[in-house]
Amino acid sequence: MSADLTALVEAELAASPPAEVTRLAATLAVPERDAAWLYYGSTLRTGDLSGILDFYCLTRRPIRCGLRGLVEAVLWPEVSYHEVDLDGVIYRAKVATLSLDRFRRAAEGRTLDTTIWARFVQPAQRIWSADPASAAAAAQACVAAVVTAARFAATLGPDRGAAPDYWTALFRRTYATEFRVENSGRADTVIASAMDRYVAVLPMAWRQGGVVFEVSGPEFRVDRSQLPGWTLVSLAGKPLNIARLAKAAFTFEGAARYAAWKVQRHTGIEIPVTPFAERYPLLAAPGAWWRLRRRQAEARRER
Repeated sequence: MSADLTALVEAELAASPPAEVTRLAATLAVPERDAAWLYYGSTLRTGDLSGILDFYCLTRRPIRCGLRGLVEAVLWPEVSYHEVDLDGVIYRAKVATLSLDRFRRAAEGRTLDTTIWARFVQPAQRIWSADPASAAAAAQACVAAVVTAARFAATLGPDRGAAPDYWTALFRRTYATEFRVENSGRADTVIASAMDRYVAVLPMAWRQGGVVFEVSGPEFRVDRSQLPGWTLVSLAGKPLNIARLAKAAFTFEGAARYAAWKVQRHTGIEIPVTPFAERYPLLAAPGAWWRLRRRQAEARRER
């Protein structure tokens, strides 16, 4: 394992987040169940805590049993939305929960799923861990995610190019493969937020991942003979993510509050969340949509 890459990822994971982020994770963590919590995503990049804070909760073992446990084994993670009052300020969190073992397998590229390594090749912070062994295991998985992503960047990037060319190719293809709201142009924003870091990481991860390459100034030339294939991963991307969305319609804890906040954030219109909507978000969705359209029409008439 590359000592340089491991040291870089560990330093990022150990960086001190805003105190509110640490308190929020500590409030939500379940010590007897959880192994580690990781903070990632747009609010980590921008520092704007008024948005939704994204966390991965890595558990010691799968959290579901029975039929739902079987579904979780294929269509992980379990997703929940939380609103927590800290000293009079409401902070919002979306938490993806899965076992540390499944997280590691996905990070190592041992599944057709892109979601873990495409996210955790990006900077993340380890907000909470149960013990040193859990902290180390989470860090090793994040290093594996960087290596997996870099190998696919070599597959998808040019025969010869600079580091940003490979990362841009990777993120644009993963955004297009996954069923995501953001368009593939979001890749440019992700890379620009830590350009020097991505430039430094690429050759480290390639060496650790066994990618054969040559360096000529700022450019690389890649030998593609032993790189991972993309076809099956690409074909599986949208079906997997659509299946996850279908599952989330029944299992997303806090879905109605999450949807109401998103609507208010983007339209300025508040949709009240009733106990019925909280318990049966799918059944309540048509009524919520009708109220939203009616209020939008009223707002247009008032202008």
